[in-house]
Amino acid sequence: MLTLNDVLQAREKMKGIVHQTPLEHSQTFSQFSHNEVYMKLENLQKTGSFKVRGSFNKIMSLSEEERQRGVVAASAGNHAQGVAYSSTMIGIPCTIVMPKGAPLSKVQATKGYGADVILHGDVFDESLEYALDLQRQQQATFVHPFDDLAVMAGQGTIGLEILEQLPDAEVVLCPVGGGGLLAGLAFTLKQLKPSIQVYGVESTACPGMTAALRHKKPVTITSSDTIADGIAVKKPGNITYEYIEKYVDGVVCVEEAEISRTMLYLLERNKLLVEGSGACSLAALLYHKLPFTGKKVVAVLSGGNVDVTLISRIIERGLVESGRFVTFTTVISDKPGQLNKLLRIIAELEANVMSIHHQRIGAKVLPGQAEIHFSLETKNQDHIHHIHQVLIKEGYDVEFFQ
Repeated sequence: MLTLNDVLQAREKMKGIVHQTPLEHSQTFSQFSHNEVYMKLENLQKTGSFKVRGSFNKIMSLSEEERQRGVVAASAGNHAQGVAYSSTMIGIPCTIVMPKGAPLSKVQATKGYGADVILHGDVFDESLEYALDLQRQQQATFVHPFDDLAVMAGQGTIGLEILEQLPDAEVVLCPVGGGGLLAGLAFTLKQLKPSIQVYGVESTACPGMTAALRHKKPVTITSSDTIADGIAVKKPGNITYEYIEKYVDGVVCVEEAEISRTMLYLLERNKLLVEGSGACSLAALLYHKLPFTGKKVVAVLSGGNVDVTLISRIIERGLVESGRFVTFTTVISDKPGQLNKLLRIIAELEANVMSIHHQRIGAKVLPGQAEIHFSLETKNQDHIHHIHQVLIKEGYDVEFFQ
């Protein structure tokens, strides 16, 4: 059974190792959501996520004999880095099993923190099975990513910090996958301030905790690919479910597009790099998934480990959705001056040409013609509509893509 003293002791153990992360007020998001919005910046935590709190507390709770035998964990990302960092700080052997397809940046980061990394299996479940076999062979301790009381106590230290930084907080929103963070956080907050409301947020692509609450027990669900891969857990923990069912006021889901847009908002408005799972809590607020306004709300931004290639795709998608980037094709006469004429029209419309692709062969291209593919930087959707209308008026047959 978890106690508040367990959480308080966890904080004492991690002093000097784990950051107390900032709680930042956002005027922009407050206006968007009609609440007073504060963000708990666990994306600025060591190793880039909250995971180091629980893993460090778990490892610190081991006996000297257990430490000598080392620890084993399975993870494709944040948990791996948290366990690797914590093990190195204490000076014990650490083996992390990661799927073969894990992002190279996360594999390298985990190795950089001092772990022995083994790539095994095509999916996480295969990595987990292999890690458990290793743990039995080596008689090491398996550090579970969420379903462990010591891990939950470590995550609960975020709740202590929130109430010290904002004693009059009324609502806390938290991403949920396996449930370790939400369970530890909700337990701690409710012990210290029973009136506070705590909500979990997950992706509609993998609503594991929603299904568990509906069935009154953890069940395995079928999930889809999600940008919130850090909380893509098909079956929540048994221990975490019990605490969430008791202490959490509700769990809501957000769409993939809403998560992506929120990541871009954070990057653009607050200069904060937040991963998909970390952005879920704020997305629930911005897209009005919860029935309240005028509250002092804390959104836990649980991590900031985003693959560079994903960042570029999120930015590109966000630009398209907001009408700041558009592509179109048109066919012109393949004669000198015709392309220059079209470019002058675009310049007069105050659009910035990002790229041009010119070809004379195609299903829609007749002899003596050329098809032009444009990518434009634009102002908004109204600007795109105006460009479209002017080009049609000028006699161009255009096809826009967004």
